[in-house]
Amino acid sequence: MTIPAAPDPQPFLFGSNEQSARDSSISNDVIRSFFPSRPSLGPTKRQRVALIGTYAPRKCGIATFSSDIVEQLGKFHPEIAFDINVLDDGAASLAYPTNARTIRQHDRDDYRCAARRINEAGVDAVWLQHEFGIFGGEDGDYVRDLVERLAAPLIVTLHTVLSDPSPSQRAIMEFLTTRASRLMVMSEQGRNLLIGRYGAPADVVTVIPHGAPDRPFGRSAFFKEALGLAGRNVLMTFGLIGPGKGLELAIEALPAIVGRHPETVYRIVGATHPNLLARDGEAYREGLQELAARLGVADHIVWENRFLDTDELLDQLDACDIYLTPYHNLQQSTSGTLSYAVALGKAVVSTPYVHARELLSDGVGKLIDPHSSDAIARAVNQLLDDSVALAAMQRRAYARGRTTIWHRFADRGAELVEAAVAPEPRVPPLTATPGLTGLMTMSDGTGMLQHAIGTIPDRRHGYCLDDNVRALMLVNLADGMTPAERAQLSSAYASFIQYAWNPEVGRFRNFMNFDRTWCEDCGSEDSNGRTLWALGQTVEASHDSDLQGWALRWFDETAGLAADLGSPRAVGFAMLGAAAVARAIPGHELATSVLERGGDLLDRLLASTRRPDWAWFEAVLGYDNPRLPQALIEAGSLLHRNDWMAAGLDTLTWIAARQVAASGHFRPIGSESFGLDHAALPFDQQPLEAQAAVEAAAAAWRATRDPAWVDHAMLAWQWYFGRNDRGVCLADISTGRCRDGVTPRGRNENCGAESILAFQLSHYSMLALARAAETDSTGDNFEQGSLRRRQPAAHT
Repeated sequence: MTIPAAPDPQPFLFGSNEQSARDSSISNDVIRSFFPSRPSLGPTKRQRVALIGTYAPRKCGIATFSSDIVEQLGKFHPEIAFDINVLDDGAASLAYPTNARTIRQHDRDDYRCAARRINEAGVDAVWLQHEFGIFGGEDGDYVRDLVERLAAPLIVTLHTVLSDPSPSQRAIMEFLTTRASRLMVMSEQGRNLLIGRYGAPADVVTVIPHGAPDRPFGRSAFFKEALGLAGRNVLMTFGLIGPGKGLELAIEALPAIVGRHPETVYRIVGATHPNLLARDGEAYREGLQELAARLGVADHIVWENRFLDTDELLDQLDACDIYLTPYHNLQQSTSGTLSYAVALGKAVVSTPYVHARELLSDGVGKLIDPHSSDAIARAVNQLLDDSVALAAMQRRAYARGRTTIWHRFADRGAELVEAAVAPEPRVPPLTATPGLTGLMTMSDGTGMLQHAIGTIPDRRHGYCLDDNVRALMLVNLADGMTPAERAQLSSAYASFIQYAWNPEVGRFRNFMNFDRTWCEDCGSEDSNGRTLWALGQTVEASHDSDLQGWALRWFDETAGLAADLGSPRAVGFAMLGAAAVARAIPGHELATSVLERGGDLLDRLLASTRRPDWAWFEAVLGYDNPRLPQALIEAGSLLHRNDWMAAGLDTLTWIAARQVAASGHFRPIGSESFGLDHAALPFDQQPLEAQAAVEAAAAAWRATRDPAWVDHAMLAWQWYFGRNDRGVCLADISTGRCRDGVTPRGRNENCGAESILAFQLSHYSMLALARAAETDSTGDNFEQGSLRRRQPAAHT
C-alpha cells in the first residue's frame, strides 16, 4: 500500500534539525537526559573504505545495515567513500549496485582474490560486518582466509557476540579480535563479553548503537487512517519471519487482549526468512495462521507478507501504538527493528534480550518474562488501559531514539574510521644519528641479549649468535662512539663469536643461556652463514686493524663450512661475507670459492622453481627475502657474471614489487607467510625485512645507478617511522631502539636485539646510499645537495 505524504504534525516535537521542543508535550529535560551534545569531528581528509558484508537488495538485517552505512555516512560524511564488497550466497540473482564487487560465500578462493583486490585498491581501512552465517565454511570460517590477507586497518562490526560459543566459533572470534584495529558492537554487554571472554583490549572496542531514522513524533493517527485503521489500537511486529521471533506467543496473547480491547489489531509485517522459505516453504507462517484461527483471533491479525522498502516500512511502523518483540533468544545483541521502533516513539513490549535490556531501560519500554503469552497480554493490556502511561512511554522512547538517529550513527561511524586509519608519519632527516642507549642496555660483558619485555632486557632467553654477529657489524659502522666504547663492545661481540665456534663439529653454536652454557652443539645453517657475513664485513669495514686481522683469520678458518650449506639464505649470507672479503682483498681464493659455489646454487634454484608469475628461488617466501637477489648481484659484480647480475636484479625487482602497497608505502612480507606456498600475507611485519630491502636496493643501485633503487630503499627506511600499514612509529632516534614489528592491531611494543640492530644497520646503509647517490648524480655534498628532497618533509 502506498501512503500519501503526511502533513506536519500539530503539535510538532522537532524534526531532523533538532529544533526546540517548546511546543511539544515532551519536556526539554526528558530530551536532554538521552541526547548528548553532537561531537565536532573537525576537518578531515578524504578517506576510502572497503565495506564487506551482505548488501541490499538481499533480504537480511545485515544487508540492510551495510546499505545504511554507505547511505548514511555518504549523506552526513561525504569525505568517506566506500568500495562495496558483497557476500553473495548464490540463492538468487540480485541486482547489486553497479560499483559493488561480489564475494561468493561458498568459494574459498573468492575470499583470497577479494583480499588481493582490496589491497591493490589501496584503501585507507576495511569495515567488515561479521555474523557467523554469512561467511562460508564451518561457522563462517572462510572469513579467516579474507582477513589474514588484508593489509589496511580493519574495523569489524560484530553483529553477534556469543556468551557460550562452540570451540570453532570461539576460535573465529578470537582471531577477529586479534586482527582488528577497531571492534564495533551495538550493546554494552557485547563490549563486556569481547573484553572479558575473548580478550579484546578495552581501548579498541567501541559501542555504537544501531542507527535509526529521524522522523517527527505524533503522526500515528494520520498513518492509521491511511491504512484503514482509524480508531484502532495497533500492535505490530516487523522483520523477516521465523520461529525465533516468538510470534506464536503474541498470537496466543491476543484472546486476552481483544477480549478486553476488541478494537485491537495485530499487524505482522515482513516476508518469511529466505533460508526458512527455501527449506520449509511457508509452513511456519501457515502454522501461525492456523493457531490464530483456532484461538478465534484471525480477524484481529493483518499479515503483510512481503519485504518492504524502508520508507514504506517506516510509514507502517508510524501507524503502530505498541511494538512487540517477544524473541526467544535472550542473547540477541542487536535488533534493527527495535531501534527503528524506539526512534519513532513507539511503546515496546519485549522479552529481555540483550539489546532490549539496554535500549528499553529507565522506562523506555516494558520488559516481560520470556516464553510467556500471559506476560505479553498483561503488559499490553496495562498500556491500553492507561492512555496517559502509554503516551508517556512513547515520549520516553522518542527521546531515547534521538541518540540513535542516523546522523548520530554517522558521526560515530566517521569517528571509528578516523580512529582506525593510519595517521600521517613523522620521518626524521637521514642525517639524524641514532642514539646507542638501546644497544648499550641490551649488551653486557657476555654479548647482546636476545629479547626484551618492552625496553627492558629479558635475561630468561639469554643470547644468540645471530644477534651478536649483527651487533659487531653495527659497531663497525656506528657514528658517535668513543674509541673506548667501540673497543669494549666489539671485543664482547667478537669474543662471543670466537667462543661459539665448536671445532668438534666444524660449526658455530647459536643459542646460549644467561649462565653462558650453550643450548646446542651446532647452530642453524642461517646463523653460521650470517657469522661468515659478519666476519667478512669486519674485514672490510672495521676501524681497528687488529680486529680486521682477527676477522680475516676466523673467516679463513671457518668459511669452509659454506661448502656444506643447503639453506638458500645461509648460502646468501655466506656469499655476502665472501663478497666483503673479496672487495677488501681482491683475488682472495676462499672468498671467490664461496661466491662461485653460492652463485651457482642460487642460479640453479631459480631455474628450477621459476614460473611466469613466480620469479623466485623457492615456492615459499621466508624472512630476509631480498638477501638472495643481493647475494647474486654482489657475486655477479665481483666475478663478472652478467647472467647472475641480471637474475639478481630481476628477482629483486619482483620481490620489491610485492613489498610495495598500492598506496605507495613499504609493506614487507609478513611472518605469517613464511613456509606457505606462493603466499605473501601482510602480517606480522618485522624490521629485519626493511633492513634487507634497504641493503639489497643499495646493492642494486651500485650495480645499475638506477635512482629507482634509491627510492625503494627510502620507502623501506620510512617504514620504521610510520609509513606502514598501521601508521605506527617503530624507531626512536634518541635511544636507537626499535619496536619488534607491525601487527594487525599496531606495533609490537617489545624492543629486542634483532629489531634494534635492523633499524641501526638500515640507517647506516641508507645514509651511505644517499650520500653515494647524491655525489654520483650531482657532485654535491649530500648534506647540501638535492637528495634530501626525495624524502617527505619532516614533521615537527
